[in-house]
Amino acid sequence: MTTEAAPPSGGADTHPASPTAAEFAAVQESAEFGELRRSYRSFAFPLTVAFIAWYLLYVLLSNYATGFMGTKLFGSVNVALVLGLGQFATTFAIAWWYSKHAAEKLDPKAEAIKSRMEAGA
Repeated sequence: MTTEAAPPSGGADTHPASPTAAEFAAVQESAEFGELRRSYRSFAFPLTVAFIAWYLLYVLLSNYATGFMGTKLFGSVNVALVLGLGQFATTFAIAWWYSKHAAEKLDPKAEAIKSRMEAGA
């Protein structure tokens, strides 16, 4: 793939050298990176397990509790429809919650690590 764009002004010396593999390994073993990883995992893993359990409950109820799922709540709306729409609502709620968690907890830690690596410290 080629581009018609001109090279950036200032020459090749305007960007610092990329971190080495040893520098990446050192950061990966640091306590700060471990804390970032723990923050991510302590949020993402339990929510993933909870959502999968909720989804499987819905599928199992749909297959084996058809009488319950067919129970009319009002008009032509039954339990299956409400729980199915709840799956969508849960998905969007988890995405919003993760976005908020990442912006408040994960992104500042990741940015600090990235800044130090780019500065060569």
